[in-house]
Amino acid sequence: MKAHELYTAVDPAIVTQMLDWFRANDRNAYKSAVATLAGKRKLRPVFIQKKSLPDQYAWIHKTLKINACDMIGEHLLQAYLMTAQQSMLGMFCDGLGIPHDGKGSVVGDLPKKLDAERLTETLGRLIDLFDPKLLTLYLHCFNMQVPGGWPELSDTLATDERLVLA
Repeated sequence: MKAHELYTAVDPAIVTQMLDWFRANDRNAYKSAVATLAGKRKLRPVFIQKKSLPDQYAWIHKTLKINACDMIGEHLLQAYLMTAQQSMLGMFCDGLGIPHDGKGSVVGDLPKKLDAERLTETLGRLIDLFDPKLLTLYLHCFNMQVPGGWPELSDTLATDERLVLA
């Protein structure tokens, strides 16, 4: 899935959670995202900033569903996951034996293949600890890191009924 497809499929509450986090923790990233998205729609950022917060979030989410906004959408997802969800990312990497920096950022090359058994065990633990919708979003983002994704992860995302975006 591409970023715009993820935003189309994801629970709007997850997008709200992400935008709330940016507003509270990285206001500049939030303002930059609004300005970039407004520019893509040929609007001035002030037009968006004057909206109520729920209306801003709805407009941002709607705009991130557009194919032309894939790059900014992917960047927002990566920035949010890599900063706000470090424990989930670290636990995922630990579970699969992927070397990382302690914060979930992979050190070295990504693995060529994922161990299906370790993947199943790791996901079983993570689903109990984290919001399954947020975990699913991360798994889709992680799977985008290699062309075509990892077959083991793609199959799990397609068949595991616990891993849904909405």
